Amino acid sequence: MTNSFTEQADQVTAEVGKLLGEEKVDAILCVAGGWAGGNAKSKSLFKNCDLMWKQSMWTSTISSHLATKHLKDGGLLTLAGAKAALEGTPGMIGYGMAKGAVHQLCQSLAKKNSGMPSGSAAIAVLPVTLDTPMNRKSMPEADFSSWTPLEFLVETFHDWITGKNRPSSGSLIQVVTTEGKTELTPAYF
Repeated sequence: MTNSFTEQADQVTAEVGKLLGEEKVDAILCVAGGWAGGNAKSKSLFKNCDLMWKQSMWTSTISSHLATKHLKDGGLLTLAGAKAALEGTPGMIGYGMAKGAVHQLCQSLAKKNSGMPSGSAAIAVLPVTLDTPMNRKSMPEADFSSWTPLEFLVETFHDWITGKNRPSSGSLIQVVTTEGKTELTPAYF
């Protein structure tokens, strides 16, 4: 892949277009993301902001565009936000900025004239920490009972695709796990 957003977006759009043709899909699940810390004084601020923007906003924007072309009417687009980005993130500025932009994109896609298919829903999930092999490797001493199992999100996405308990389009859904129990809660401003 290229380091140019427009080139990467054009390439992905063309390749998915060749693969799907005129076929429409029930869902597009954008689960790409990552994490980088640093405050405004950090030497790595610019590098980390660039990385977070690429990992969160490039992927979310490309997925959103793909939804306008390949999502069925009534289909589902999910985006990966973050609960932390509902407020200031001084120790992880690039991460907070990028995830906050994902939240704004999700809410914009829910509005009239966004380009989304009729009756479709754009929903952002806002986890705290996902229970992934990389997170376990990076934080081996952490309390895993407060991490959200990926299986929970898989089941949630399946439910939403089939219309079960699907939040309204534009919803920002906090995903919080405490002592092994995960709950979904809408974020309100």
